Amino acid sequence: MCAAGTRASSVPVLCPCPLGPWQVVPRVGLAACAKRSVLVGRDWEHWDAATQGCGIRTEQGWVQQSTILILKMYVVAIITGQVRLRKKAFANPEDALRNGGLQYYREDPDVERCRRAHRNDMENIFPFLFLGAVYSLLEPSPAVARVHFFIFCVGRIVHTVAYLLRLRAPTRSVAYGVAQLPCFSMALQILLVAAPYW
Repeated sequence: MCAAGTRASSVPVLCPCPLGPWQVVPRVGLAACAKRSVLVGRDWEHWDAATQGCGIRTEQGWVQQSTILILKMYVVAIITGQVRLRKKAFANPEDALRNGGLQYYREDPDVERCRRAHRNDMENIFPFLFLGAVYSLLEPSPAVARVHFFIFCVGRIVHTVAYLLRLRAPTRSVAYGVAQLPCFSMALQILLVAAPYW
């Protein structure tokens, strides 16, 4: 939805909206970003309400996929803790003393694998949360946005499963690469919209 608001005068207003070419509505001093026609009066109100609905659907998709990914990170953290207990490999001496002695203050390959999976999640999911939020503000097509969010979410889930279960290469690498595609796409679109203001 265009950020331009109303003006007391009838001076035309240009709106740099990413949804389509710039359109001017000199009668009411509004800039309506419409791909086919200039919108005035009630038509503007209907178009405005429709774009707000699209924005809400886009944000819902981002919230859903983001919540799934955050919950996945919690699950990986819990798995890491359980593997530590099972393998008796503790990162802090006080934990080792409580569970058998300082000999268990050590590293373990399985624990480190879980930690790497968790760290990789943080390195990729946190940027996605930012990019997805900003991308949603651009009010893209809800269907296209949902595809972006879904691909990233599935890619990250497959990546974690491949990491923890030691799936055969290149499963993990392919999942990682596929998940990066929507992030690059969103980042590029954000930069293209922001470029005129540099």
